[in-house]
Amino acid sequence: MPRILFLLSLLLIVAAILVRSWHGKRIIAGYGGRRIRVNAAGWQNLFGEEVKAPATESSAAECGRALREAALVQWERDNSAASRGREAARRFGLGVPPFTLVVVIFAWAVAKLPFFTGIAVVFAATALAVMFGLASIGTELRAVAAATKLARARHIFPRQEDEEAAIACARAEVWMHTLPPILRWFS
Repeated sequence: MPRILFLLSLLLIVAAILVRSWHGKRIIAGYGGRRIRVNAAGWQNLFGEEVKAPATESSAAECGRALREAALVQWERDNSAASRGREAARRFGLGVPPFTLVVVIFAWAVAKLPFFTGIAVVFAATALAVMFGLASIGTELRAVAAATKLARARHIFPRQEDEEAAIACARAEVWMHTLPPILRWFS
């Protein structure tokens, strides 16, 4: 049983890392360094003072990060229940895998748990956190889509190429934050 648990968990974790690399890192590597212009006054009118506007000329990665943050703030205002669910999934991924590792280490110390079973349990807890993160990504992508729709309507980015690069980086930022922090070290 621990082998099956380990293999299924490992398969899910590897798949999530690959998906994050494809939808996140690849996009940011492609568009992230591109210098784009931002209409800072329009940004402040649209998103308010809660989210700091990127510099008038900054990288697409910075603009994407700021656009994602603005989308999350707006999403929390508009739909706080869904926002709390996404935050709960993020906190679960932040706390459960390291806590499980600590519990397994103590179980190994008192010789109550076989070594491989402990490894399987840690991988299963991490895979569960990955599943929660991936299950809630759709709502965050919809929030980013709503914010980008507003940004397009208000012409926050003067050139269409700049707009497309910032939007692609905002979506990529969502994918970059799906994995639990313990897996971000390995990818």
